[in-house]
This record gives sequence, C-alpha cells and structure tokens, in this order.
Amino acid sequence: MKKLFTLLLLVGLTATAQKLDKFGADLAKKSVMGKEIRVPYTDLISYFGYIKPGSKPDEVKGGKKMYYLYVWIPIAAPEIGVRMISPAPESVKPSDKDYVAADFTANAERTSFFDTWVTLERADGIFKIEDVAAKAKTAKWTTLDTNDDSGEMPAQPSGSKYNSLMRITSDPSNPAKSLIVGLYRIGFTTYKTGEVQGSFLAQLGAPVSLPGVAVATKPEDLVAAAKKK
Repeated sequence: MKKLFTLLLLVGLTATAQKLDKFGADLAKKSVMGKEIRVPYTDLISYFGYIKPGSKPDEVKGGKKMYYLYVWIPIAAPEIGVRMISPAPESVKPSDKDYVAADFTANAERTSFFDTWVTLERADGIFKIEDVAAKAKTAKWTTLDTNDDSGEMPAQPSGSKYNSLMRITSDPSNPAKSLIVGLYRIGFTTYKTGEVQGSFLAQLGAPVSLPGVAVATKPEDLVAAAKKK
C-alpha cells in the first residue's frame, strides 16, 4: 500500500508539472480582486531541447556549466519575457514553427530534468545579422536579467518550484536596459554546481510582433535560421 501511495503521488506531481499556463506580459498588467491579470504575449518563440548526460557545456562560468541559445532580434521590443521548464511538458507538443533540437527528437523520454537557472544577455555592438558569426565569440555581453526559481512556473516532478521565468521591460533612457536590435543569448545552467541533463522547453515572448526572430545554439547558425523565417 505504501509503494502504491508513493507511485500515485509521483504520478500526481508529474501531471501537475506538465500544466504550463499562457505566457503573459508585464505591460498592461492589471490587478482584479487581488489577482494579477496579464495579456498573453502575442509573439512566442519555443525551443525544445535536450542535454545529454556528460555533454560538454558552451562555457564554464563561476564554476557552473553554462549552455547558450543565441537569439537574433531584428526590431526593438518594449518587453521580452523568457521562461524555461524542465522536463519539457508532455502536454506541449512542438509545432512546425518551433525550434526542436535533434537531441530532443532522439531522446523521447521526458523523465530526467534539472533545476533551471536562466539569464538573458545582449551582445554589445552587434546590430547586423551579417556580423554575428565573426563577432559573437569576442563580444562583450551585458546581463539584462537572471532568474532561478519562479512561483509562477509549474512545479517539477520532484514537487519543487525550480523552473525559471523573467520579464525585462525596455528602458530607452538607459542604454544598458534598452531592448534594441541585436544579438542576444539565453544562458542556462543549474542553480547548484553540477550536471545539466534532461529535456527542457525554453520560450521567448514579446507583447508585439517580432518578425524575423531567430534562435540557434551557435552564433554562426543564426544567419541560416534567420533566412528561414
């Protein structure tokens, strides 16, 4: 009986973790009877990924293994939202408009996961897609925001709310916080020093249409990704 109860509890936690609400913006946010109401982002880019056990990170930073998703944003945005959930929810299926990593397709299991920690950075001085491949690796990066745990995100199968979400509002009066045309990257790792492994879903949203947004795991692949848009 005890084993059956434990099994049912784990199944219940997993089912709860799969429910991903619509991604809403801070702009035009309202409070109705003490509850925050957000209009869903009109533009939403989804990336389904999988990190194999023992995978080589893109960088070791502060003792942590960092992985990056490079993003080309072709027009200025009033706000950008980023969220990541691991494992990728069973209820969210990739569409033909989404980015799906080959490792995600090859690894159908969605049981392994990691405690997500994300950051959004902008490359200084890269304003043309043609310059990305040559300049990205030596660029200076400005951190716009970071997030570890978000109470808005569903719990992981463990029951802990260790998924991540952040919203960055553009401040045109402050160059360091202005969401201008250029190269960005979503960095992710775990909160504690250790291995990053398992499936994940990363989403980037905006309250306005951002035609031409492209995502790639390598800067040199962004040009090809942008041409497909």
